[in-house]
Amino acid sequence: MLDVFYGAFSPACFALLGLWLVIVQIRLQEWQGSAVHRRRSYGVALHFALPGIMSLLALVNPQDSAFWRVSFAIIALGGAIVLATVRGFPLRSGQPGATKAAAARPDQVGLAAYIAAILIYVLIGVLAFAGGLAALRTEAILLTLLLFLGFNAAWLLLFDDRHPSHGRPSATAP
Repeated sequence: MLDVFYGAFSPACFALLGLWLVIVQIRLQEWQGSAVHRRRSYGVALHFALPGIMSLLALVNPQDSAFWRVSFAIIALGGAIVLATVRGFPLRSGQPGATKAAAARPDQVGLAAYIAAILIYVLIGVLAFAGGLAALRTEAILLTLLLFLGFNAAWLLLFDDRHPSHGRPSATAP
């Protein structure tokens, strides 16, 4: 029923994952020494890979609802668990004059997006058990929302200069 959507959505997810891997490769030297950046970049990759895998599996046998329901449930619930255990939510870095407690507080917008992604994965997993055309349509919308969250997380992480590289001049340098 949603073959056309999943036929277009899956390649889009994998294309974004490929582009993200290029970004990671470009920033690898800078991010390699930062556990926070490694976890966050992995979380971004999950935003692109898991919806792509779900969409690809939805195309394997669209007439067999049990197949897509089980695969969506396993991948979505597994994605929620992995994303929660990766702890890839953004933290505020120490800024001049900030206390140690303030430096360790999560970035509120980033944390909200991180929690939203986990909840969306759980919701997709629950909807897979419900089945039906309405659930498929809702899951398609939720997968699109996950991709949107992943893109925004990638954008913010790409330009995150909380841990600037020693070899790269700062944006505020004359």
